[in-house]
Amino acid sequence: MSSSAHSSAGAQHLRADLILLLVTLLAAISWMFSKEALAGIPPLLFMGYRFLLAGLLLAIPGRRPLATLNAGEWRTSALVGLVFGAAMSFWIMGLFNAHTLGEGAFITSLAVVLVPLLNWLVFGERPAATLFIALPLAVCGLALLSLRDGFHPDPGQLFFFTAALLLSVTFILNGRAAARISALALSAIQLALVGIVALSLSFFLEDWPDAFPPIMWMWLVLSITVGTAARFLLQTYAQGMTSPSHAAVIMILEPVWTAIIAAFWFEERMAAAQILGCSLILSALLVNRWSAVRSWFSR
Repeated sequence: MSSSAHSSAGAQHLRADLILLLVTLLAAISWMFSKEALAGIPPLLFMGYRFLLAGLLLAIPGRRPLATLNAGEWRTSALVGLVFGAAMSFWIMGLFNAHTLGEGAFITSLAVVLVPLLNWLVFGERPAATLFIALPLAVCGLALLSLRDGFHPDPGQLFFFTAALLLSVTFILNGRAAARISALALSAIQLALVGIVALSLSFFLEDWPDAFPPIMWMWLVLSITVGTAARFLLQTYAQGMTSPSHAAVIMILEPVWTAIIAAFWFEERMAAAQILGCSLILSALLVNRWSAVRSWFSR
């Protein structure tokens, strides 16, 4: 490779890394937006509005790839969207019942560790040896997060863990679908279906208010535009310029940013056991992605 080509590739990787770093910040900020919105909007109703409208926003730049999808690709995209919708419905209920945002973010991030485990159990794809180090760390971390006058997992933690499990299934299905379907079209369909699933659940399970406080519309708009549509657009763009392994390393930062933002914005504080639990989960994420971490630093 010539020096100019090598320099160009290096600049592209740096740009992708910086954009993905911004994506992790947007994802963390979106936890704050969502928590603020839940003060005046039922959780599933909020999730329905947020994702349906974000999906429709992405459908505007994605209208051409959407028009080229065949029936089988629509079915595949819809299946991923339905599983994603179930995952995000559990996630928002976890957020609604959460003690701290940071704790919830670390529990949800366990989806990254669960992906290779489920791939092994369901599809027979033997995982890297690091998984068998990461899993005990993750389990110990979860146990420490549940230590409140004894081992008592609360509803928010159970919702977040269920969301992590369903998100890991989403990642597996999404990875197989993205190999043959436009990422932009797939994202638009998924987000819209998350909204439809959440609105359907909300219709049967929640009481819809006659009006929302004006400030809630601001949090909702920020969640739709900044926390969802812009975030997914930037993520799709950046992932096209770098390898999945490098992207995965940077995305690990999301729960860290979330905990920092929650500490400043909501003045949240965690007990020593919860801090240690989150640290063990972060260690599990890093161990699980160790080959990617090593290659990222040696680049």
